[in-house]
Amino acid sequence: MQQNMGYPVFWTNQPERPPVLTRIPMYPPPPFVDFKRKKRKDGTCVYLLIMFLLVLLALTGVGMGTYKIFLLQKELNHVKEFSNEASSMQSGSPEKLIGFPMEKKINRQAAHVTAKQSENLPLVWDDKTGRAFTSGIRYKERGLVINESGLHFLYSSIYFTDERCIKDRLELVHVVYKKPLRYPAFMKLMENSEFHSCRSSGMWGRHSYLGAVFNLTHNDILYVNVSDVKLVSHDETKTFFGLYKL
Repeated sequence: MQQNMGYPVFWTNQPERPPVLTRIPMYPPPPFVDFKRKKRKDGTCVYLLIMFLLVLLALTGVGMGTYKIFLLQKELNHVKEFSNEASSMQSGSPEKLIGFPMEKKINRQAAHVTAKQSENLPLVWDDKTGRAFTSGIRYKERGLVINESGLHFLYSSIYFTDERCIKDRLELVHVVYKKPLRYPAFMKLMENSEFHSCRSSGMWGRHSYLGAVFNLTHNDILYVNVSDVKLVSHDETKTFFGLYKL
């Protein structure tokens, strides 16, 4: 009996192919971080920041110094002006004596006349003594004459008083009126009328005050009338008449 002692043989449909080796791509290695160089760059940034802050601080100091110098110069000029004004006090000007700059003096048209004994109407006034004065307004024949047309504030104060009671019931009348240049009649401007019950035998008094703004014309003459001239007080602080142009 013949025996087959050879090696076993295997049959395949296709011959085996040798394995294909795939080439793995080679990438460049990551960059090397130079920590010393990075540290040097960070130190440079801090240095620049410190230099910037120092320059900013220096500029701020220069600005504040300049502002202080400006204030000192301004104060020095003010002191010089004050010294010049003080050196000219001998001129006697009130504006220079108080240390303020002189202002242009404006002549205001005004008048203030005070009580004076009257025997008849209209009331007589004192335009020269005590607190009385006239400036741009004339006092003529018991009246104030308007110098310039325009708005004027007109006022009048009458103090009625007596040591006894003439009647039990007194009517006290206080009137301010004007006489226009172009019209013959008088024109009433202000009036106050009140009754006073007088039943005591001693001194009594009643006060009447009138005041308002009027458009007055050149050469208008203003007067004051009362119900009884004998009851008018002659005290200049209680009985007066005046006006001023606005």
